[in-house]
Amino acid sequence: METTLDSGHDNRAIVIGAGLGGLSAAMRLGAKGYSVTVLDRLDRAGGRGSSITQEGHRFDLGPTIVTVPQVFEDLWAACGRDFRKDVDLRPLDPYYEVRWPDGTRFNACGDDARMFKEISRISPRDLPGYKRFLKDSQKRFVIGYEGMVAKPMHKAWETIKVLPTFAWLRADRSIYGHVAKRVKDERLRMALSFHPLFIGGDPTHVTSIYALVGHLEKEYGVHYAMGGVQAIADAMANVVRAQGGIIRQGTEADEIIVQGGAAKSVRLTDGETLHAPLIVSNADAGHTYDRLLRNHKKRRWTPAKLNRRRWSMGLYVWYFGTKGTAGKWADVGHHTILNGPRFQGLLKDIFMKGKLADDMSLYVHRPAVTDPTAAPKGDDTFYVLSPVPHLGWDNPVDWQTEAPKYKAKVTAALQQLIPGFEDHIVTETEFTPETFRDRYLSPHGCGFSIEPRILQSAWFRPHNVSEEARGLYLVGAGTHPGAGLPGVVSSAEVLGKLVPDAPRPVEQRMAAE
Repeated sequence: METTLDSGHDNRAIVIGAGLGGLSAAMRLGAKGYSVTVLDRLDRAGGRGSSITQEGHRFDLGPTIVTVPQVFEDLWAACGRDFRKDVDLRPLDPYYEVRWPDGTRFNACGDDARMFKEISRISPRDLPGYKRFLKDSQKRFVIGYEGMVAKPMHKAWETIKVLPTFAWLRADRSIYGHVAKRVKDERLRMALSFHPLFIGGDPTHVTSIYALVGHLEKEYGVHYAMGGVQAIADAMANVVRAQGGIIRQGTEADEIIVQGGAAKSVRLTDGETLHAPLIVSNADAGHTYDRLLRNHKKRRWTPAKLNRRRWSMGLYVWYFGTKGTAGKWADVGHHTILNGPRFQGLLKDIFMKGKLADDMSLYVHRPAVTDPTAAPKGDDTFYVLSPVPHLGWDNPVDWQTEAPKYKAKVTAALQQLIPGFEDHIVTETEFTPETFRDRYLSPHGCGFSIEPRILQSAWFRPHNVSEEARGLYLVGAGTHPGAGLPGVVSSAEVLGKLVPDAPRPVEQRMAAE
């Protein structure tokens, strides 16, 4: 079956994937006058930012923290709307708590005086170094975030011209290595350098430019969306529909058809073909080039080149709801990072060896502390995440065998934070890298696409405008600027700068003439 989208017009656009990047792209295109159809294989909008609800417990499946509300405010403004009227964001204080096996705790916030006290309490000798780190963070924020994130980087010159500044800022040094030059306490080194893990990067190998996160958090704060990130996705979908766009859930793209060097149509898994002169893929860049363009010869992003990329880690995520625990574990807040006995060694196992270690560090999300709608009254909802190797290693982890064993290890590790929790569980589900591979079509079951190393960023990353086919564009974690909510939403802002306003419909042009 073959379908022509809005056949009387030439302003058609197809967006593959209703993740946050795809929905942002659809909003940007709708604001520019395009007639947009969004295709998504899941049952609701949001992609990795969607949710599932079991017995009254809402599980936010992916991102949980909103760090740069401005990217959403700017997106809504481009559509003539007010983000704050559609989404209820709540600032968090503290942002999160980091805990270590020795009982040390570190509460991160945006107030310098309180942060100085936290640093001094843990390691007084490191306070001067921490103050230097704050200055480092601000410099890198200006160059790395304000100067590059929302700008097209598909031309080599855009990257080349910042290299002298990058050299001055020692972008060749890892974020962990840079922090180690500023503070000596290993706990603080972890607390100031772990942030790239939230976008799939190994802190001991990704660039020190990521020191900008410290200033970014201070500048914009850390927020939670009431209703979870799903509420943001639903609000985005509502804007797309209000613009006249169509979102087709349960609809999977199988191939992008290229004719005469231009992307012309999308064939679905059921055989239906949709035509449009503008196609945007929010699917992973690896999936886009390896699967959706499988019958088109690639000039740059060949299978061999994709296989040579370093990919982000996988994720083991355990979602569970507990009954009658709302007043229990009163010292456990909304976001907690529970460290294992190792930091650098664990990172090496995950990113360099592909080894599933016995020890682990965990991110624990307890949203009902802020948002009562996440759980039935008096109950709790938890999301526990552990970074693990992806599936692309020579001997990948067999999660069918290892998942029960790993869950038992996670249970034991959680006892120091929420003792006896397993006795209160009433509903649960687990995601492994195999789930990410099958549910999100993520290459190697990665959590965050291509790892954001310096030679896999900006121009070196798959471009927002594809060099493989005219009329094809990319948004989302696998393209510039990268993973994370600010990154994927900003990728659509880049798209908006690359794509011209839509041609007027034929009848409007004839009437004007």
